[in-house]
Amino acid sequence: MQAAADSLGRAAQGQQNETVGTVRITASEMVAAWLLPPLLARLQEQEPGIAIELVASNQITNLLRRDADIAVRMVRPTQGTLVARKIGDMGIGAYAHEDYLRRAGTPTRLEELLQHRLIGMDSDDSLRRGFSLAGLTVRAEDFALRTDNHIVYGRLLAAGAGIGFAVDYNARQWPGLRRLLPDLPIPPLPCWLTVHREIHGNRLIRLVYDYLAEAIPAALV
Repeated sequence: MQAAADSLGRAAQGQQNETVGTVRITASEMVAAWLLPPLLARLQEQEPGIAIELVASNQITNLLRRDADIAVRMVRPTQGTLVARKIGDMGIGAYAHEDYLRRAGTPTRLEELLQHRLIGMDSDDSLRRGFSLAGLTVRAEDFALRTDNHIVYGRLLAAGAGIGFAVDYNARQWPGLRRLLPDLPIPPLPCWLTVHREIHGNRLIRLVYDYLAEAIPAALV
């Protein structure tokens, strides 16, 4: 019954042709905080009749239940009823604030990172696994600062607390940040734009979807 009700609601939405209404977008905390705001501000100038609900969450929101209309994610959804489009790659690099580098020096080799104050994750072991793939064993205690909150992680890095890793579009917005070891083989994060197949033809949602599909890649360059 719930599935039938959802399908009926989506079908009704698909019949709407006006560019006045609300579109709900979900994205990770970092994307919602640093990438989307200037893009959505520009969208509001172009389409003042569209209201945006922005859900900042690292949880995979269920588009099938209409928890959101559009999702910006770093993983491709597996549900067959969702339309996913890869719109770009997010480069990642090692960064530190110039104030920190003046105090502690600038590392020139991967191994030298262990001689610095590293900013890492707490329960998330993705950074440690990344170091391992690069041939360097790094323990949790080797990170002088640890947090699983991506917003807090970024603020620590921008404040000069140590050396950490950031998506390039974030780093460009933090004055004084310098990229280190540019030859590190860090694979980029794919960026996927996802919408439910049944509402992909809705004019309002399609307008926002197409705008993001063009604006996000330009912002990642």
